[in-house]
Amino acid sequence: MKKTVVLLMVLTLTLALAACGQNNKGNNSGNAAPGSSEASESPASELKGSLLATGSSALQPLVDQVSKKFMDTNKGVSIQVQAGGSGQGLTQVSEGQSDIGNSDVFAEEKLDADKAAELIDHQVAVVGMAAVVNPNVAVDNLTKQQLVDIFTGKVTNWKDVGGNDQKIQIINRPSSSGTRATFEKYALGQKTEDPKGSIQEDSSGTVRKLVGETPGAIGYLALSYLNESVKTVKYEGVEATVDNIVSGTYPVWAYEHMYTKGEPNEVAKAFLDYMLSDEVQNSDVVELDYIPANQMQIKRDAQGNITK
Repeated sequence: MKKTVVLLMVLTLTLALAACGQNNKGNNSGNAAPGSSEASESPASELKGSLLATGSSALQPLVDQVSKKFMDTNKGVSIQVQAGGSGQGLTQVSEGQSDIGNSDVFAEEKLDADKAAELIDHQVAVVGMAAVVNPNVAVDNLTKQQLVDIFTGKVTNWKDVGGNDQKIQIINRPSSSGTRATFEKYALGQKTEDPKGSIQEDSSGTVRKLVGETPGAIGYLALSYLNESVKTVKYEGVEATVDNIVSGTYPVWAYEHMYTKGEPNEVAKAFLDYMLSDEVQNSDVVELDYIPANQMQIKRDAQGNITK
């Protein structure tokens, strides 16, 4: 009888302890130890989305390089960068066909006033532009008037501007090009028609290739495209250098704009903020021969007026 009573007491105690254990487990389910899978908080929402940036081929090298760095640290973001000219970039962003319109010119120079007013300007850098010739052309300097005479077809032989007896071959950009608009505005002081026999190319890279390979060729490029395959020509005796552009001594330069239609969405804003960050401005911008806009000692408005 005593044995039976003892067994019943032991069984009762065991069941009670088991019930306690279950209750404690349930009560502690929300208080797991730090570092356990139960204690870990859900991660912050990752930036996700896609962007299409189109337009200026002069700005393309910078946007290409920076977009790759941005995607490396934002795996959920996809950015496509396409050239085609500033006019195309501005038109496409205005019509909602792209998220960002890259341009070497102010929007009001290419779009109707009402359409330009819908766009927000994000100036990310300054770029210089220079006349370039085939390395075998025996000319190192051209005046404004000499350039006008060449690009209007009045002068067709290098001997007439101090070079050898050789035909001049113009490699031009299309009318939609911001590089052309900048070169015409600040180097020539006028718009021009394509002379007979001139070659027109959409891409700055193709212009560089053709100028480098074509005897007697002349074109113009952003400083970001210059290399040993072409020869840079001085303008009115002044070299196209960063120091000369910053001081205002060399006049052929433009702001690099990245336009959005209205306020940018979350992904576009993050990318544009990154473009303007010290990390990009002090490394990528300088490395690729652009100029941080805040280094300029002068400023320009859309009409080309200079302010200090």
